[in-house]
Amino acid sequence: MRFRLRRGLLAAAIGALSACNSGVPEPAATDIPGTGLRVTLVRVATDPFLSRHNLTMTIERAGGCTQTIDLFPNTGHTSRRNVYVTAKALIYVVGQFDARVIDARECSITLSEFQHLDREVIFVGSFDENAEERWDFVPAAERPERSFEKR
Repeated sequence: MRFRLRRGLLAAAIGALSACNSGVPEPAATDIPGTGLRVTLVRVATDPFLSRHNLTMTIERAGGCTQTIDLFPNTGHTSRRNVYVTAKALIYVVGQFDARVIDARECSITLSEFQHLDREVIFVGSFDENAEERWDFVPAAERPERSFEKR
């Protein structure tokens, strides 16, 4: 009886620990076609049990262009960021609550209101959890665009 209890407690402890967020940075990156720009989003858990993360975005281009900014934090299953390219060669990184505009020529990142974004864009992919539930960049060829829920 005692052995079964210990084995049960051990199994429960292992299950609980495997469900924990580690707080270790999880980087995901992609090269944006036609821009020479690499975009990296790093997600870091802020709660050991809930889906809460801080997000940092870095852009890099050959020739010394590097910019890093903090994005709106994930306060509960809102880490996903859709990535788009415009006809003017701007890059949009759009989340549930924020939108960033990247100008690769100027090496700049700006916060934008949703209504100021062009509607004629090409979906490149998403920074999101992949099929194995790991933080990754999922290209448009692997998964269609997912819109954000209205809250």
